[in-house]
Amino acid sequence: MSQATRALVHAFETGALKPQRAFFLRAELSPFRDVDAEQSLRPEYLRLKKAGWSVVPRIESGAYRLGQLLLTKHKEENFANIARAWSLLAEGGTLVCSGSNDDGAASLEKQVGKALGLDGQLSKFHCRVFWLTRGHKSPPDYWRELTSLRRVEGGWLSQPGIFSWDSIDDGSALLAQHLPGDLSGHVADFGCGWGYLAREVLGSSARIGKIDLIDAEHRAIEAARANIADTRASFHWLDLTQEAAPATYDAIVCNPPFHSGRAAEPGLGQNVIAAAGRALRPGGVFYMVANRGLPYEPILKANFASFETLADNNKFRMSRAIR
Repeated sequence: MSQATRALVHAFETGALKPQRAFFLRAELSPFRDVDAEQSLRPEYLRLKKAGWSVVPRIESGAYRLGQLLLTKHKEENFANIARAWSLLAEGGTLVCSGSNDDGAASLEKQVGKALGLDGQLSKFHCRVFWLTRGHKSPPDYWRELTSLRRVEGGWLSQPGIFSWDSIDDGSALLAQHLPGDLSGHVADFGCGWGYLAREVLGSSARIGKIDLIDAEHRAIEAARANIADTRASFHWLDLTQEAAPATYDAIVCNPPFHSGRAAEPGLGQNVIAAAGRALRPGGVFYMVANRGLPYEPILKANFASFETLADNNKFRMSRAIR
């Protein structure tokens, strides 16, 4: 349980807020049980399901008297989630937000207070909890525009909550630039995001028979489906670190959205590389780009017969590995 959830629990335990049936956006395991949980990140969704929670990747409608929201470190995602939460509340309903000070919760609290007004707040566990009542005010237009797919750089459709949601990631661009144009058979994009790499691959390799786009973020799958109108493409909301890939592949491309962390914490990326090794046929090829400082060579060596660097621009390194 994160510090933000602990602070949220504290607000109810102290009597500052009255418990009642609620929705819980960006939900995680906690003492709250009388909630309809929304969690679009597959690992957390699976954790909640295993614990017996009522959880869906997206709550579409409602008229709740109480809503709970865990804030993230991404400003636009928070704006979008607050606007969506507002639409799920009944008139006079209460929205409670909790987030870490390190992720900018105090600044967001001020912005929300200015836009919608606050009823109260408390500080606990280096977090901010604040709450407000749905009245005659509405979230700013920009916040509401962020709640659904919108056009971003290059005319792509995307939304906050997806890796590099509003622009083409430099690593993905490097990978697309150096991919061969003769990929064939059954291909996969591990960590597909909003579909940039997969569409580049489909455009350059005519002999591809099928491509599976796989991501642990449900919003990414929604965006990828909207961006790729190709009958060869199929879309899969999966956590590849604990769920098997849908097929065995001739080639896999991957820009895991885990390389923004510190080099000492590459575990998630390592798990995806290992999953790629398991999902390739013998002789299959894995193309990956990652921050050049991350220590991925040992995991490539352990899971592939050989690997080499195809491109290196002093920030990202593109590797090819053969199963």
